[in-house]
Amino acid sequence: MNLTAAAFGERLRGSRSADGSLPMREIFKLGKEYAQLPPTEIEQLLDGATHEERVGAVSVMGHQAQRKQTTPDRLRELYEIYLRRTDRIATWDLVDVSAHHVVGRYLFDKPRDVLYGLARSPLPQERRIAIFCTLHFLRHGQVDDTFALAEILADDDHLMLASTTGGMLREAGKTDRARLLDHLDRYAATAPRVLLRAAIEHLEPEQRRHYLALGR
Repeated sequence: MNLTAAAFGERLRGSRSADGSLPMREIFKLGKEYAQLPPTEIEQLLDGATHEERVGAVSVMGHQAQRKQTTPDRLRELYEIYLRRTDRIATWDLVDVSAHHVVGRYLFDKPRDVLYGLARSPLPQERRIAIFCTLHFLRHGQVDDTFALAEILADDDHLMLASTTGGMLREAGKTDRARLLDHLDRYAATAPRVLLRAAIEHLEPEQRRHYLALGR
């Protein structure tokens, strides 16, 4: 297989249907097939002219980061590219395909200070990366960073943030319901409505009514 960005792009073009559409499932399938694409080629793909190429790039990164054969050095390379090229990973779908796999997995056994800088970034995609990558931690029962980052983002009503922050709080609450309720007691009155609704989705009806009544 020709493991280059150009070859990947050619395969993308060949996967388009007669009407020119390209289903996401086809891109993800290619991403898995090209999971060994070298980092330099991944970055070239990120620089591609189409959104589909960027989806392909982050899909490759996500698959590569999840592979057991991926070395710590390669995982670090992927992480560094990811955070260096947030200018190209700038939409919600690109973040959600990959942040937990690339950033979350890399940071799992390391200090996570960088996430707190990202959470305060003027770029909404970097704030979304910060909170969404904690999904990897949540899947391993670790909730501390999710709750701490959610405090920083508690009043952030950007379209790329509010529902995601609420969703991560909801997931954290599956592990630690008491901390979720404590967070809601402190922030429900000022939280964006969409954040609040996502965070309380799995609470009892009476609890949901209580927090919605507090919400702005």
